[in-house]
Amino acid sequence: MATAYTLKCYECIPEASGTCTDTIKECPSHCAATRAIIYAGGLKLIDVNSKDCVVAEHCIEASANFGLVKTVITRKCCTSELCNTQPAPEPTKSNPNGKKCFTCDGQSCTATLNCEGDEDYCISSKLTDKLPIKSH
Repeated sequence: MATAYTLKCYECIPEASGTCTDTIKECPSHCAATRAIIYAGGLKLIDVNSKDCVVAEHCIEASANFGLVKTVITRKCCTSELCNTQPAPEPTKSNPNGKKCFTCDGQSCTATLNCEGDEDYCISSKLTDKLPIKSH
């Protein structure tokens, strides 16, 4: 049995070139415009906009700060017909919030990073440069 949705939203999924074309689709609850920005060394490196349907729980903003690289996602949600016409706003400048996490600078991971805005969790990750070995 097919589900009938009544809210119409714009959908715009970016292609590899970074551009996208608005189409109209039916959605269950919320329309959204989303913006993901990646900063490297304080400079904006990537800025991607998209539009789609979302559930209310996904109407959030988020950031991941790795020190040298920071990713910020902003989302503007709405619930009226074709309401997601405008792109999501650029994130506002965040101030340090008093929390700190360790960050790596080269081989050492003992430097501290000042968390900003609503950043309130520290994570640990590991990146290796080993390539898989192919046998012939």
